Amino acid sequence: MITKLFPFLQWLALVDRESLKSDLIAGLTGAVIVLPQGVAFAAIAGLPPQYGLYTAMVTPVVAALFGSSYHLISGPTTAISIVVFSAISQFAEPGSGAFIQYALTLTFLAGFFQLAFGVAKLGTLVNFVSHTVVTGFTAGAAILIATSQLKHVLGLTLPRGESFIDTWMDMGAQYQSVNGYVMLIAAVTIGCAVISRRVQPKAPNLLIGMVAGSLSCLALNGPAHGVRLLGEIPSQLPPFSFPDFSIPVIRQLAPEAFAIALLGLIEAVSIARSVATKSRQRINGNQEFIGQGLSNLVGSFFSSYAGSGSFTRSGINFSAGAKTPLSAIFAAGALMLLVLLIAPLTAYLPIAAMGGVILIVAWNLIDFKHIRFILHVSPSESAILVVTFLSTLFLELEFAIYIGVFLSLVVFLSRSATPDIVVMAPDPGKKSRQLTNIAKRPLHQCPRMKIIRIDMSLYFGSVNSIQNRIEAMMETEHVTNMLIVSEGINFIDLAGAELLVELSDTLKARGGGLYFCNLKSSVCNFITHVGFLGRIGEDHIFEHKSEAIAAFVAKQDASCGRQCTCRIFKECDRG
Repeated sequence: MITKLFPFLQWLALVDRESLKSDLIAGLTGAVIVLPQGVAFAAIAGLPPQYGLYTAMVTPVVAALFGSSYHLISGPTTAISIVVFSAISQFAEPGSGAFIQYALTLTFLAGFFQLAFGVAKLGTLVNFVSHTVVTGFTAGAAILIATSQLKHVLGLTLPRGESFIDTWMDMGAQYQSVNGYVMLIAAVTIGCAVISRRVQPKAPNLLIGMVAGSLSCLALNGPAHGVRLLGEIPSQLPPFSFPDFSIPVIRQLAPEAFAIALLGLIEAVSIARSVATKSRQRINGNQEFIGQGLSNLVGSFFSSYAGSGSFTRSGINFSAGAKTPLSAIFAAGALMLLVLLIAPLTAYLPIAAMGGVILIVAWNLIDFKHIRFILHVSPSESAILVVTFLSTLFLELEFAIYIGVFLSLVVFLSRSATPDIVVMAPDPGKKSRQLTNIAKRPLHQCPRMKIIRIDMSLYFGSVNSIQNRIEAMMETEHVTNMLIVSEGINFIDLAGAELLVELSDTLKARGGGLYFCNLKSSVCNFITHVGFLGRIGEDHIFEHKSEAIAAFVAKQDASCGRQCTCRIFKECDRG
């Protein structure tokens, strides 16, 4: 019970001198990387830059202590940031005090939903949402982010809150007003960051790009030519804050908070499992839900906005040699020291340089390789990808998340609702006459016994499809006896049990019966529990297929042995 309440007690035993050294190095690396990202992500969210840094200080510590992953790094992310901006900008001016207050309340509500999901043990629900939803959403979000930053890179003044299309139309109309100095500073920032990454991949390329952009601004005397500067951020640790818990505000933000909670959980658990495949660690989805929920709940009281798992920082954390979640705590501590030391230097950071960095972040968000793979191999996943992508560009962002998740669930349910029904027959070419799929090898079937295998669970969603196909088979082939090889049936509900009873009654009325073999104990126990075993008959349920076939052959009359020329079962020869 204690380790469930305080999961960090489980990995504290792994901490030793060697792990401390590895975690410290990984933490310092993560702090340097998240410094420019935190500033950039806050700008995407419509918040002052320090709020991105506060989020990177608070949320990773709580998520590390109460999550299950050893390498997941939480904090501000691009996808969450753009949803935060979209959700709140309709109620308040970005960057204003009211906007910040709304962001804190939104973060608290998102954390509350996430924690509730974890306490209710709904962690497995993420398994039913295709990662294609996240891929399509982040690709669309990347284009929206890039679109929102082009005005800073080009030095244009555009109205706030415009749609994706309207923004591009306005930029096209104002192309003659582009500021060459602003473009040059942004180009220097992007160029230096890209070159730095190619020459030294492990170097903090975004930070190098920001420094290069700032130096070029100083050399060009940028402010004299209309280049705007970010301004100095407060040199302080996250201050205490208090969300707005008034009923009208909660009603306004609850739908958006639910979408952020859902997106954040999908992101975090997907990233945690992706890294876990390399580290050979088992991830507890419910515990990750609790960790993410608590990180946002606590963060809302320490000037942090909604965060989630970061793929970039988590991957770098693992690559840097992190052994335990202490690396996330070290990264947060190192970031606090960096902010206290270098916060005054942000007064010299051009908005154009920060816009250039955000363009790089947006470009890296688009997983071109995975998108090409999806479009090439799976029509259903391609449909989810395209619809989610277009919805992100042209509809409300929270609706894009919902429609992507909805389509993902529809595809899953449609697949589970049409299980494979395999017709089988004994293979005389094998000594044991193993049952073989007749679609793979044409084999003779017994004229009095139809053998099928159902390769999925029997529940209310699949009952109609199974019933239609079996009844069609019974009518066209005049089936009187049927053996269901049941090893593929992992679960059965009341509707599935009723279907089996109906089939049994139908076959009995025709003078035959329904037989089962390899029935799993959980399925058999359920049929017994609901009182259907007596109607089917205990003498029709067998552990092995040989026992079922032997019982069937023994029940046949003497004319069957004299008239039948198939004799495909070994038991026929014994008779």
